[in-house]
Amino acid sequence: MTKENKKEENQQALPKNYTPRMKELYLKTVVPALMKDLSLKSPMAVPKITKIVINIGVSEAKENIQALDLAKEDLAQIAGQAPQIRRAKKSISNFKLREGMPIAVRVTLRGIMMYEFLDRFISLSVPRIRDFQGVDPRYFDGRGNLNIGLKEHHIFPEVNQEKSPKARGMNITFVTTAGDNDKAKALFEHLGMPFKKPEVHAVRR
Repeated sequence: MTKENKKEENQQALPKNYTPRMKELYLKTVVPALMKDLSLKSPMAVPKITKIVINIGVSEAKENIQALDLAKEDLAQIAGQAPQIRRAKKSISNFKLREGMPIAVRVTLRGIMMYEFLDRFISLSVPRIRDFQGVDPRYFDGRGNLNIGLKEHHIFPEVNQEKSPKARGMNITFVTTAGDNDKAKALFEHLGMPFKKPEVHAVRR
């Protein structure tokens, strides 16, 4: 199936003129708020998320290819879109890794699917993270992109834990047009992303 056909299939599953809740929030609430907060004159200058990349490494696929199939199925359920298989770019003998060997699954979300995942991630998945104290602002890369590493994919309610009992780590990258960390953080805060509060140290007298 071509990329165009996949896109048409996803669009056919949604009502005409459908706008994700998170996109409405961005357009109607976040854009005006950021224009004021950042002293921007044009809505076009307001930072936005352009894509979300989700990656799951499957090291055991070297010995058990079924592990890769299961991870691929899990990621498809989480993202709502079929992921791609990532292969090793070079051989590393110490890790018994050969060039071309499948080692991970990845999906890139844009448009409607991106906003739908962002909504579910903030509203449903983040609250299920154990001992969660907020997203660390240090996860920004200096250019306004946010990289979040998760220890287990079971925080996503779409995952069937009986079928996929082993917890898998994953990395989620939120790519933005912000250009710097402060503007990106303001964007995510307005979208509802909970950030870790800075520690307040008592002043000794």
